Amino acid sequence: MRVSKEKAAESRQRIVDAASRLFREKGFDGIGVSDLMKSAGLTHGGFYGHFASKEDLVAQACAQALAGSQAKWKGLLEAQSADPLAAIVESYLSTAHRDHPGRGCTMPALGSDVARQGPAVRKAFTAGVRPLLDLLARAMPGRSERARRERALAALAGLVGAMVLSRAVDDPALSEEILDASRREIAGWGAQSGSVAGQ
Repeated sequence: MRVSKEKAAESRQRIVDAASRLFREKGFDGIGVSDLMKSAGLTHGGFYGHFASKEDLVAQACAQALAGSQAKWKGLLEAQSADPLAAIVESYLSTAHRDHPGRGCTMPALGSDVARQGPAVRKAFTAGVRPLLDLLARAMPGRSERARRERALAALAGLVGAMVLSRAVDDPALSEEILDASRREIAGWGAQSGSVAGQ
């Protein structure tokens, strides 16, 4: 029986959705194609009708997850015009984000895994990081575009690093301390200048 284009697109999207969540929870090597397909409610045999390889799926799952982060940050920027940097930092360095990597940002969940992947995955990851960096630069204080970008690069590294460390340690108090200190420090960059880009 022939499957309609709409049904095929729906099945493909279910696979990407499941992969995006499960890769962030378990890592790229922590789950196989068979379990991914089962989680999407589909049979293993249909995988190659949708994707050329697991790497192809990994690239698409990364792109989708990073696009989700971009949409979230864009919403925070638009909703919190008074202090957009603090809004991003508070949301990102939250215990909810730490405790639910499958629903969170791809960068801390899979960054070290991406570094060991092929060119297609790294290209998709890089393409997804760039708009996040641009959004963060928009939230930074300062009149110089270069200075805002440098601050954004440092802030992005700080946000991702803090999340990685807070998830890695086995001491809950230390984990909270990492998040709290990083929130205060990075959010404080906006307060120090008292002006947001363009103001």
